[in-house]
Amino acid sequence: MVSDDHQQCAQSKNVCVIGAGPSGLAAARELRKEGHRVVVLEQNHDVGGQWLYDPNTDQTEVHSSVYASLRLTSPREIMGYTDFPFVLKKGRDVRRFPGHKELWLYLKDFCQRFGLREMIRFNTRVEYVGMLDCGELIIGNDLIKWVVKSKEKKADKVVEEVFDAVVVATGHYSYPRLPSIKGMDKWKRKQMHSHIYRVPEPFRNEVVVVVGNSLSGQDISMELVEVAKEVHLSAKSPNISEGLSKVISKHNNLHLHPQIDCLREDGRVTFVDGCWVTADTILYCTGYSYSFPFLDTKGIVVVDDDRVGPLYEHTFPPSLAPSLSFVGIPRKLIGFPFFESQAKWIAQLLSGKRTLPSWDQMMQSVKEFYHSRDVAGIPKHNTHDIANFEYCDRYADQIGFPHLEEWRKGLCISALVNSDANLETYRDSWDDHELLQEALQSPHFTQLNAQAFD
Repeated sequence: MVSDDHQQCAQSKNVCVIGAGPSGLAAARELRKEGHRVVVLEQNHDVGGQWLYDPNTDQTEVHSSVYASLRLTSPREIMGYTDFPFVLKKGRDVRRFPGHKELWLYLKDFCQRFGLREMIRFNTRVEYVGMLDCGELIIGNDLIKWVVKSKEKKADKVVEEVFDAVVVATGHYSYPRLPSIKGMDKWKRKQMHSHIYRVPEPFRNEVVVVVGNSLSGQDISMELVEVAKEVHLSAKSPNISEGLSKVISKHNNLHLHPQIDCLREDGRVTFVDGCWVTADTILYCTGYSYSFPFLDTKGIVVVDDDRVGPLYEHTFPPSLAPSLSFVGIPRKLIGFPFFESQAKWIAQLLSGKRTLPSWDQMMQSVKEFYHSRDVAGIPKHNTHDIANFEYCDRYADQIGFPHLEEWRKGLCISALVNSDANLETYRDSWDDHELLQEALQSPHFTQLNAQAFD
């Protein structure tokens, strides 16, 4: 809701944004636009977050999960921020579904266009974020301030600063989620999560079991099948897509199995249907968990089976908002425009232009949302999987942000349908030409027409 006296009480806050990936960059831009003083702390040497490819997986902590051959699963037209389309650039990857480097370069272009780099401290790791002890904690009040302790990579000294607000924008693809399988701890051969998979060559002539048939599991299996002796894909459900079925029928060394029952010390992997294989490597493509090891909210915000909560609209902890907020928690939506809408809401709350509902109303909303997910039979760990355009539009309505364009929704669905039917070819062969023309002639693209091919 809009604050009645926002013109008298417009305030500039000192805000710390944690992370310079797509959500952190959106937050930084909107906060500064609203007049706040912003510092972005980024642990890597450049912007991009997940999209900053890191071939080195030997280090103790790897942030990016991007593998060398990864291409976008959505067409570039739907990916851009609302006022900065993801246009083709001469001499770059001009495919509709480009490789990961092209999206990283787009984020660098975005940074340059809006002068964001000056706000970012690179190679700076956040060690601790907690409430400043003022003697008495005043929950939900503007008087909460935040202590942020950070450390530069090559420095020994921990820097301690106090901010009026903290925006957590650390992404959700950095902490591997592993299944619990009988015998996992005793299986002495190679087990790894796709988080540290980069190239197929190390698996040449191996028997590999890939656990999980998500898009990454399918993509990696299709890549491994060219070099591995055998690839055994273990899926939760026997109901696989037409596209995956076509791929399996095409390759003699790619086999589909149900879930794993147990792992045996001699290298055998036994599936629940009684079949087994002796494998060299098990590769877990089993998703990611939310984790905020630096954040101390005295138990107010917790991660329970990948449900981060309580969060009003996946963004605001009712007891600590708006001084603490999260951008980029929701999954399965068109990310960049949604991050923008989150960032605008946060920025306007902090300046006093808008106000949140009461604590009771926010908690009731969270409770009702959880109940609706339970009734729909959605597991707790999928709490933040949205997959709903209407939700994104309702969220946008909170701050008068534009709805997703119909062409953007249409292109998203078209790509999903095509990938389902034509897994191997959907990125290079499509039939949504009319929608594509509608997109390219829309204000989203014509607003910056001069930038194309510069």
